[in-house]
Amino acid sequence: MFRLGLKLIFLILVIVALSGCWDTKDIDHRLLPVTMGISKEDEEYQVILQVPEPVEGQIENRIIKETGQTITKTIDTLSENMESQVDLLHVKVIVIDKQLAKEGVEDVISGFMRSRDVSSHALITICDENIDQFFNEVSSNLDVNAVNLFEFFEKNAGWTPQIALTRVWHVYRSIHSYTHDVAVPIVVSEGSTNIRHLGSAVMKKGKMVESLTPDETLLFNAFNGKSAQGRVEAMDHASVLIISNTTNTRSDVIKDEPSLEKVINLKVVLLETKGDPTIELIKEELIIILTDRFDRMFAKLQESEADILGLGQHFRSNMPREELREWRYKYYKKLKVKFIVEIDVQNTGFLKSKSSE
Repeated sequence: MFRLGLKLIFLILVIVALSGCWDTKDIDHRLLPVTMGISKEDEEYQVILQVPEPVEGQIENRIIKETGQTITKTIDTLSENMESQVDLLHVKVIVIDKQLAKEGVEDVISGFMRSRDVSSHALITICDENIDQFFNEVSSNLDVNAVNLFEFFEKNAGWTPQIALTRVWHVYRSIHSYTHDVAVPIVVSEGSTNIRHLGSAVMKKGKMVESLTPDETLLFNAFNGKSAQGRVEAMDHASVLIISNTTNTRSDVIKDEPSLEKVINLKVVLLETKGDPTIELIKEELIIILTDRFDRMFAKLQESEADILGLGQHFRSNMPREELREWRYKYYKKLKVKFIVEIDVQNTGFLKSKSSE
């Protein structure tokens, strides 16, 4: 009798444990959008979802949209009015309206991190046109075999070193960081190429405060140790292809005056030349172009007090936490940066250096 009682208790516990699956939904009854668009008008958010659907052996992109006072409420309203539940865990790219980016996305990003409905690894981008038009144009022009906009940012597909790759958790970290801001890619729709990359938005504490060109974004990526491979630089006497980059950094603080030296080592391959330039001339031209470009970019960043290069990270061991709170507003504008470019030319062919002449 005692054993029978134990068996009954065990069976009851098993049944209770299995009841946790009562609310699972079959995948056929879930909408799995891969791209989300967010804009805001007055006090209401508009959410646009791009959902790939198989139709007669091909993938078609369905666009659905809804408005609401919060992102969560808007998604719930969509689920109420659809034949399937909206599941955001498969969202790969989040497109944010430029005006909303200027107002600030702290509430949106914090909501994603709290609810965990959207993956923290989803990519963030900014749309510099009417977001409805963007989704309509991009979706209608996608190849039938294309699934989403993610391929534009995929390193094995359309990504190039001029495009910043910024994820939800990067933006969330920057909002709560004293010394690290982020750059977010800016895109628009364009008929012949589907998507056109305009550069990057400089985001400080969740707000867009400045913008970078694609060439400046390349330096941003190289400066932060991300690959600049695949970039072609055209100069007066030659065109070169950057095949790799490495960086070295030295920082110091003397009498509340921070200084930093950054060395970027580039390996390049000659693609074509004009006239009969020497290797030294090609190196000199490339160094001048990149150094001038960095100086202009850094001047803009200091003016906007946005540290997307993460320079403050190098001074964490030199300053107490109380001082780091004032990094952007007290120390960043005083920072002196020495930017050094070292070039290693590969595959020189028949070109001669001055020393060999």
